Amino acid sequence: MSRLGTGTIMVLAMVGPASSADAARNEPRKGLAPVPFFNWTGFYVGGHLGYSRGNASGSLADPIPASSSNSFGSLFAGLQLGYNHLLKSGFLLGVESDFSFPNFLGADDIVRSRITAHGNLAEKIDYVARLRGRIGYAFDNFLIYGTGGFAWSQARFIETSNLTGDEDKALRVRSGWVLGAGAEVAIAPDWSARLEYLYDNFGKATVTMPSGARSESSFDTHTLRLGLNWHLGRAGSDAPSIESRTEPVIESANWNVHGQYTFVGQGYPSFRSPYEGPNSLAGSRQAQNTMSATAFVGLRLWQGAEFYINPELMQGFGLSDVHGVAGFTNGEAQKSSFPAPHSNVARLFLRQTFGLGGEQETINDGPNQLAGKQDISRITVTAGKFAVTDAFDGNAYANDPRTTFLNWNIYGGGSYDWTMDKLSWTWGAFAELNQKSWAFRTGYFLLPVVSNNNNFDTHIPDRGQYTAELELRYSLFLQPGKLRFFGWLNRGTMGGYSDALALPLTSPNYPDITLTRRTRTNYGLVANIEQAISADLGVFSRATWSPGLTEIIGWTDCSGSLSFGTVLAGTAWGRPNDKIGVAGIVESLSAESRAYFAAGGLGILIGDGQLNYRREQILEAYYAYSLNKWATLTFDYQFINNPGYNADRGPVSVFSGRFHAEF
Repeated sequence: MSRLGTGTIMVLAMVGPASSADAARNEPRKGLAPVPFFNWTGFYVGGHLGYSRGNASGSLADPIPASSSNSFGSLFAGLQLGYNHLLKSGFLLGVESDFSFPNFLGADDIVRSRITAHGNLAEKIDYVARLRGRIGYAFDNFLIYGTGGFAWSQARFIETSNLTGDEDKALRVRSGWVLGAGAEVAIAPDWSARLEYLYDNFGKATVTMPSGARSESSFDTHTLRLGLNWHLGRAGSDAPSIESRTEPVIESANWNVHGQYTFVGQGYPSFRSPYEGPNSLAGSRQAQNTMSATAFVGLRLWQGAEFYINPELMQGFGLSDVHGVAGFTNGEAQKSSFPAPHSNVARLFLRQTFGLGGEQETINDGPNQLAGKQDISRITVTAGKFAVTDAFDGNAYANDPRTTFLNWNIYGGGSYDWTMDKLSWTWGAFAELNQKSWAFRTGYFLLPVVSNNNNFDTHIPDRGQYTAELELRYSLFLQPGKLRFFGWLNRGTMGGYSDALALPLTSPNYPDITLTRRTRTNYGLVANIEQAISADLGVFSRATWSPGLTEIIGWTDCSGSLSFGTVLAGTAWGRPNDKIGVAGIVESLSAESRAYFAAGGLGILIGDGQLNYRREQILEAYYAYSLNKWATLTFDYQFINNPGYNADRGPVSVFSGRFHAEF
C-alpha cells in the first residue's frame, strides 16, 4: 500500500567520488598523517524526523464563550533546504527553510477538539513551516549552532454535525516565531547528520463556522528531531574547510540513502449505475490523485546486521475514498485520505544474516539493501515494521504499484488477507532459509484489533497472522523462473457472514457484521509463478483461495482470484528501459459472502446495498516510458467489468497517469 505529497524528493542518493580539486585540497601535510576534511559552505537539502509536544489555549463561543487549554503531541517528518557560509575563523552563518508534516494517525494532527451545539469542532495542523537564520561554530567534523526566525502553520477547522454527519471546513494560516539550537556532524564527504531542538510560538487563529460557532486559539510546541543533509557540492577552491584527525563517522560501505517520489492521477467517465450503496464506486465521472515520497536509510551495525528506516510523506485520495471495486485501481491509494501531506515511518526494522558457508553472491546497493557479499546458503531473520509482501508473495513482474501494475489484486494477491494498518504496514518477524535453487520463509505478524484499523492486537502469539512460503527456482529452456507456494492463517477478532445474516431483521443496519465479531480463524493459499520467455519478455500468474467465511481484516473483499500477465521490455524498438505490461484477473466471492452483500452488507471495500452477483473481471495495460535513468512516466488503462461483483453496475474504464522517480 505500498505508499509524500509536496512534489519534492525527501532525500537524494549518495553522490560519486570527490572531484580533483577536492583531492588536491585533501593532500596530506608534510609530516602529518592524511586527514579528511569537511567544507560546510554551500547549499544543502535533506529530511528530518522528530517528535513535537505542544500546548493549545483558546475559547469557543457557541453562543456562550468558554475558555480551555490542552496539550497534544505527534511525530513529524519533513524536508529542509539551506545555505551555509563558513568564515575562516570557524564561525558559520546560514539560512534554512523547512516544512514539517504531522503523523498520519487520526488524532495525531489534532490541536484542539470541542463539543458544539451542533456536533464537534476539531482544529488540525496541516503543516508547520519555518524560515530561520543560523549562527554556529565548526570544529573538527562538528558544528554547533543556534537558530531563530519566522514560523507559520496552516490550521484546518472541521465541524462535524451530529445529526447528518456532514462536515464544514475552514483553513487559516497562523504566523509566529521559532528559536532553537542543534549539533551537526559530518558523517561522509557530502553528508551530515544533526540533532536539533526547536521552540515554536504561534499567534491566534480565529474562525466562525457556518453553524455560528466561533473559535479562537493559539499554541506553542517543543520539538526534538533528527536530520540528514546532503551538501550540494563545494562553493569554490577558496572556501575554508575544517581539517579533522578523526576517522569518518560511518564508512561509506556501511550505510546508504535512497529516495523515491510517485504521483498517480486517475479518473473515469460516468458509467451505468442504477443504484449505489455506502461503499459503491460513484457512477458519475470523477478524478483523484495521490502522491508519496520515501527516504530509504540503511546502516550496517555489525557483521551481518543491518538497520533500516523509511520515513514517508503521503497526500491524496483514492477514487470514491477507496471503495466500490474489490480489485482497486491504485495501489498508492490505501484506505486513508489526506488533503494535506502526512508523515509516517513506513518501515523500521533490523535484519540479521547468518552465513552458512560455501559459494557467495554479490548484493547490489539499493533501497533497503546494502552492497556486499553474502553466502548463498544463509539464514536471515528480520524483525520490526514493514509490509508482509516485502518478504512473501513477491513477483518480478507484478509486485509494486509504483513501478509495475497499479491494480491491487494484480500486484497484491486477490484473496490473501494481507494484514496491515490503513497504509499497508504491520509489525512482526520472519525468518528465511536461502539455498541456490530454493528458499523457505515463515513469519508472524500483528493483526489490526478489528477490520481496517490502525491499532494492532498485541495478544502475542494467540492472535496474529502466521505465514509460510516455499520458493522454487529453476530454468525452462535456459530462461529463469520461480514458483512460490504461500500459505497464511489469521487468528483475530472478526465477524462472520453467516452470523450477520442470522441477526434479527430488525437489528440496526442489518446485516451489521460488526455485531458478530469474536475470535475467529481465516486462512488461504496462493500459488505464484514468474517465467522469463526471453531477456525482454516475461509472464506471470497468481491463483489465490480462501474459504470466505469471515470479514476481511486488512486487504479486500475477495474469496478467490486468478490472474495472468506479461511484461515486455522495449529493446525491439530501441527503448530497452521502456516496458509494456498487460494483465487480467478474475475474482470471486464465496456463497456466504455473496448472500451477505446481497442482503445489503458492507465489506472493507465494497457494498452496493444489493447484489446481482457476477465475478469481477479486470484488464490492465500500461506503457512505462523511461525519461532517464531516474524517472519514468507511465500511461495506464484498466477495464473493470462487474465492479464490486455487481452485474447491475458498470463496466468502468479507468485512465491513469503515473510519474515515478527514484535515486
